[in-house]
Amino acid sequence: MSDATDSTLSTFTASDGDNIALQDWPLPEGLALRGVVVLVHGLGEHAGRYDHVARRLNSWGFAVRGYDQYGHGESDGVRGGLPGSSRLLHDLADVIESTTARLDRRVPLVVLGHSMGGLVASCLVAEGNVPIQGLILSSPVLDPGLSVVQKLMLATLPRIAPNLTVGNGLDPDFISHDPDVVAAYNADPRVHNRISGRLARFIADSGPMVLEHAPHWTVPTLLMWAGQDKLVNPRGARAFAAAAPPEVVTARCFDGLFHEIFNELESEPVFATLKQWLDERF
Repeated sequence: MSDATDSTLSTFTASDGDNIALQDWPLPEGLALRGVVVLVHGLGEHAGRYDHVARRLNSWGFAVRGYDQYGHGESDGVRGGLPGSSRLLHDLADVIESTTARLDRRVPLVVLGHSMGGLVASCLVAEGNVPIQGLILSSPVLDPGLSVVQKLMLATLPRIAPNLTVGNGLDPDFISHDPDVVAAYNADPRVHNRISGRLARFIADSGPMVLEHAPHWTVPTLLMWAGQDKLVNPRGARAFAAAAPPEVVTARCFDGLFHEIFNELESEPVFATLKQWLDERF
């Protein structure tokens, strides 16, 4: 196999003028391009945490582009903030558009979204007219599992103080069974634990919208989720899998895993499932 190449960092200017940080993982020299994967990270993290996922995809012939969502990583915006309910969707649409503009029309583009990134990606697909040939969802936030207190807060906070940020309440100990992954997450200066009322409202409202569209899903999708997820309620992924057309959506639950299925001690079955799905389609 050819040696891996270094990823490259650049900046994308969103439609409102904010800077969005991009990270590209090009194919090693000598590998034929099978497709391009756009990575969309989860709440509080950044694209750089997917370096090992991108390099695995590279080894299979897929170039990878990731970006830090608004208010995350190296991108502009208040940490955990959200200026408008459609902002994250517009950013992903802009990244897809700028990526496809530079591609041969015969090269497929696939979006891989984890957690909140999976929610953003599936919302965009549910709205329709997205020029992608495949969607991969990793532990998507289709049911945030809100407590009674959190529901009461969401009924008032987004109206009173939509830009106020608070702790997101996620316990890093439950992202993975691998203590090294948890330690690296806690030590990462580009990781934060903030969330605004408007962002929380977006997450709470978008999951049900995606589930409503599940019976009419047309984009080939691989849905993978963690059976022991303590950060996102697996009920949402199960409901989507049950409602979506089985000829369009391939669903797989990994019973013993925590939320970050690509970062688990037993992640090889996850990568094997991903590779098989890609091989069958591209």
